[in-house]
Amino acid sequence: MIDAPRPGGLAPGVRARTVDVANRLGERVLRGLDGYFGRRSLVGDAAFFDPDRFPWIREVEALAPAIAREADAVLRGVADLPSFQEISTDQYRITRDDRWKTYFLLGYGFRVEDHLARCPETARALARIPGVTTAMFSILAPGKRIPPHGGPYKGVLRYHLGLRVPEPAGACGIRVRGETRHWVEGESLVFDDVWEHSAWNESDGWRVVLFVDFARPLPAPARWCNAAFLRAIAWSPFVQDGKARHRAWEARLEAVRRTRATGEAATPTDPTDPIGRIDGAASAG
Repeated sequence: MIDAPRPGGLAPGVRARTVDVANRLGERVLRGLDGYFGRRSLVGDAAFFDPDRFPWIREVEALAPAIAREADAVLRGVADLPSFQEISTDQYRITRDDRWKTYFLLGYGFRVEDHLARCPETARALARIPGVTTAMFSILAPGKRIPPHGGPYKGVLRYHLGLRVPEPAGACGIRVRGETRHWVEGESLVFDDVWEHSAWNESDGWRVVLFVDFARPLPAPARWCNAAFLRAIAWSPFVQDGKARHRAWEARLEAVRRTRATGEAATPTDPTDPIGRIDGAASAG
């Protein structure tokens, strides 16, 4: 596994505290909007939503086989992918191991151009989704469970397209506000992640979904308010920190790839640095 090196700027402890404080203050502000957006939502205020309410979903599902092939190519290098919490530090509240992997494509205006170029059909699908804020391949290792938790903001909904769902049927699932669903390859789930939810992969294989957050359909003026907050979120310390961490991970991965290509031994970083280290398995190739 390749871990992203520590982003530059503030000292690690100061940076972490700054991001944590910003996260907590931001959550308080956003929680105040939850009731308003729930009442004004054009698709209701449910846990799960009927995919037929979103006309673009059928277009995306038509591309599912091609997207799954691109995800398969990504999965071949799964040992090098970052764990979710290495990029998005607030995930440390719910996961601390390396069994929830991510392959980011875009997030709040940050486009991972190399990843999008490697996944052109996925990029085509994302272009069909109105109001995309975040997109990635979300990869759960065998036996991984994500405990109950709630998302930060009701101004977005979450979309999952099943890409690789191992058997037996029902071994992989997600529960939102007490309702349980199971992913199916080539099919979609839409849910409100503000409600308490949990997920699991109790199979022996890797579960892969296309994970997308998109703007909740709202009428004006709620839609204008939501758009303004989404723009503000893009400039928040939390999002900026995630961008820096992802860029740093990309740079570290490229350095290790060059090392592998030349056959030179990787130079380990400070073993006490949890962000800059090279995992033994990764350095062994």
